[in-house]
Amino acid sequence: MAINLVQGDTGPQIKAAISRDGTAEDLTGATAVLRFRKKKTTTVLFTLTSVSTNDQLAAGDLYFTFSSGQLDLDEGYYEGEIEIVNSGVRETIYELVEFFLREDFG
Repeated sequence: MAINLVQGDTGPQIKAAISRDGTAEDLTGATAVLRFRKKKTTTVLFTLTSVSTNDQLAAGDLYFTFSSGQLDLDEGYYEGEIEIVNSGVRETIYELVEFFLREDFG
């Protein structure tokens, strides 16, 4: 299932809940990024850094927000890859995050 976005928006916030064996993963002290690219391509268009608070990290929740201009892209399908670095250990989440970007009416 794709996360729906609209061209030009700057307000969307993406939440990723990270768990292991059904239990929320404590990500206290971790940093995380989401790399964003057009689906079926290899070029990363931009990287979002998690804006999660310490409480959110402790609950395994990662939040990512888009900046002005980042969603000024062609309509279509995009995908994201989440990478977490915690205590020097880098882990890339296997499942890709799928996005659909639609044209803005205005």
